[in-house]
Amino acid sequence: MSEDCARTEPRVKPPWGLLSCIDLYECDPDIIRDAEAIKTFVVQLCDLIKMKRFGETKVVHFGEDERVAGFSMTQLIETSLISAHFANQSNTTYLDVFSCKTYDPEVVAEFAKKFFKAKRFRRQTIYRE
Repeated sequence: MSEDCARTEPRVKPPWGLLSCIDLYECDPDIIRDAEAIKTFVVQLCDLIKMKRFGETKVVHFGEDERVAGFSMTQLIETSLISAHFANQSNTTYLDVFSCKTYDPEVVAEFAKKFFKAKRFRRQTIYRE
């Protein structure tokens, strides 16, 4: 049985988890092509939203198709996962933060915009139940 994510009635209980999908456009190409800068971003973001990192940040460059080539990042957190892909051709960052611990998606989006020097962003938030 499937259920539409659009909610028309007020939320009775807190969601089980929160997913933020943040697309950052026209990022600084030097930053999104720097694995160490991406790792620094993850540490600072986790500190900002008070998420405990589990293990090391993985940053891997791949992509034979020039349209999608770039770094991908994953960081396990005790309450789930932070991941991103950095598309070289378009200088776009696709960031996802999923956690069963609450955080402010707007804080994440604004911090990422500033860190990667993006000109603009688009944010979607999904409550998991």
